[in-house]
Amino acid sequence: MSNTPDLKGSSFTLSVLHLSDNQIANTVEFLKQKVAQAPAFFANAPVVINISKVDGDIDFLALKHGISDAGLIPVGVTGCKDKRCQSLASEAGFAVMTASNNPAKAPAKMAPTTIVRTPIRSGQQVYAKDGDLVILNHVSPGAEVIADGSIHIHGTLRGRAIAGASGQKEARIICHDLQAELVSIAGNYWLSEQIESEFWQKKVMLSMTEESLHFELLTI
Repeated sequence: MSNTPDLKGSSFTLSVLHLSDNQIANTVEFLKQKVAQAPAFFANAPVVINISKVDGDIDFLALKHGISDAGLIPVGVTGCKDKRCQSLASEAGFAVMTASNNPAKAPAKMAPTTIVRTPIRSGQQVYAKDGDLVILNHVSPGAEVIADGSIHIHGTLRGRAIAGASGQKEARIICHDLQAELVSIAGNYWLSEQIESEFWQKKVMLSMTEESLHFELLTI
């Protein structure tokens, strides 16, 4: 076995902060509010900043420090319109990233469905890599269930459910009793206060429609 380090390509799901202007103070306040709403999900989470819609110069150093102060880890910047912008971002310590135009695809060979029969307790995390996740019990507050595919919960979802973790927008979240702290598909998420009351404590399916999350009541 070689002891030489190896460098390989890989892919990870990162949160992307889309800026609409160069008002750094407003952005930092927004991030602090988000982290306060779901600290277990956002605290120390890596984030990429998309500046493609921003007109005018950005104080990248202030942006970097502000993101760190909010409790997140600034990773890189995407959406730079010219070399000057890229240089300024790089000088501030950001990686300059280029978003791929190719949609994420499911693995060529999906793993067998992961089935969990026991309750998922607070503080626990279950991850179904390259496949679907079926929970035949409840997910407690503070618990987290993650799948690269879809998630089916045959009980109450009170914690966090993250489907399509590798970018699969076709993933679904189905649960028999929705009381979630957070639900997410392919990096798009809703916190509990964003979920309309008509879906709360109901049997629902969450999917993505035209780049936005969509709830559907299930009557069966």
